Amino acid sequence: MLESKPHFVPLATKTVVCHTVTYFIMGALAYNFLNYAATINHPNSGMRPSTSLWVLLGPALQVFRGILYASVFYLFREQLFGRSRGWMRMAWMLIGIGILGTFAAPAGSLEGFIFTTSPALSQTKGYLEVVTQAVLLSAILCYWVNHSGKKWMNWTLGVGYAICAGLPLLALVAPGVEFVAPYGHLDDDGGMTR
Repeated sequence: MLESKPHFVPLATKTVVCHTVTYFIMGALAYNFLNYAATINHPNSGMRPSTSLWVLLGPALQVFRGILYASVFYLFREQLFGRSRGWMRMAWMLIGIGILGTFAAPAGSLEGFIFTTSPALSQTKGYLEVVTQAVLLSAILCYWVNHSGKKWMNWTLGVGYAICAGLPLLALVAPGVEFVAPYGHLDDDGGMTR
């Protein structure tokens, strides 16, 4: 049954889960296939190295961004949920405002093309990660909200969330055990290496 007016707490919970799962999967794929490792781990990249505690906590900390997204989706719930193409509207909201039209000047945004010296082609490389994540997040979340009675979705996405949020944390609690993650692995000395 299609639900066009979900309550905030269930919507926020589902948004956190869907965002964290898609964030982790797309981040892991981008890290490995778009050569993000070389960029991120470069000393002058402006990014924390993949061995940083903050990077390891990244998937678990997505709960805050998920709640932020849910607070926006909740305001537009009648236009997003209970409609056959609501996921497309949600994806365009994320892409149009969050990626292309952001007020900052990150790579791939309209401002980034104007104000940064990065070549346009290198800026658009990130679209493979972030646009795909926006579309997946929107499609999965809208389907889940519109079909709340599907217990297999609750279990599958719940287990996926536990794995995605918890897997990087194992590197912190399992010193001396080699742990392979998209961000690196824990070596015998308890330090993270690529």
